[in-house]
Amino acid sequence: MYHVYLLSDATGETVERVARAALTQFKDVDVRLRRVGQIRNRDDIIKALDEVDRQPGIIFYTLVNTELAQFVRNECEARQLDAVDLITPLLFKLAEFLEMRPQKLPGLQYEMNSEYYRRMEAVDFTVKQDDGQEPRNLHKADIVLIGVSRSSKTPLSMYLAHKGYKVANVPIIQGIDPPPELEEVEPERVVGLIIDTQRLVDIRCARLRNLRQSPRGSYADYRQVEEELAYCRRFYRAHPAWLVIDVTNKSVEESAAEILSRLHGDIRHD
Repeated sequence: MYHVYLLSDATGETVERVARAALTQFKDVDVRLRRVGQIRNRDDIIKALDEVDRQPGIIFYTLVNTELAQFVRNECEARQLDAVDLITPLLFKLAEFLEMRPQKLPGLQYEMNSEYYRRMEAVDFTVKQDDGQEPRNLHKADIVLIGVSRSSKTPLSMYLAHKGYKVANVPIIQGIDPPPELEEVEPERVVGLIIDTQRLVDIRCARLRNLRQSPRGSYADYRQVEEELAYCRRFYRAHPAWLVIDVTNKSVEESAAEILSRLHGDIRHD
């Protein structure tokens, strides 16, 4: 059996993934990975290397603290142990390329991974709640966007999801009651979108042309759109605790920034 020791000042997940990726190139070998994480000082290093002395093997390590990394190198040379530094050369090369000093924060990669997965979870939730789907999950949303068709609900939802917010959006359709679950959502999490009539007509016409359909139907008719928006405003007025923003001529980024700033940080993630 071959022993591979994985030393890290964080959880050791990064160095283990690298080691396992490399080992896939070697078939039919009996290798045991021994991970030693949360290394914070020289005593931790000495303890880990003593174990290698007792059961020889190769060492892979990721220590962002350059002093500790140098200590591992010196100790391994003195003990004649094989060791590979997986991160220091990369940090120096990036520092040279980016013309800045790296942060020496153990676990930073793990935190970045946690942030990534949190955002991906938000995106997955938001996709499943698009356009009124799964209304039973509205209470799980950080933000619920409501508005008439083509009022930027979906683009805004996805933009906010990529910032880590779980977002649901619900269409407001004249003559059709919204899902009853909407009334159960905390009012400070509901955002009503409003837009200028002519702007919405233009957006809907462009949408229909992209679909190779005629823009002359009721969907893009000015009077019909005006009635839809009037109904929407009446619905919003019946819920005065809801936040209402006008998205006319605003980019998705601008609308999202207004939503987050006006929600007073109640669900702030950044």
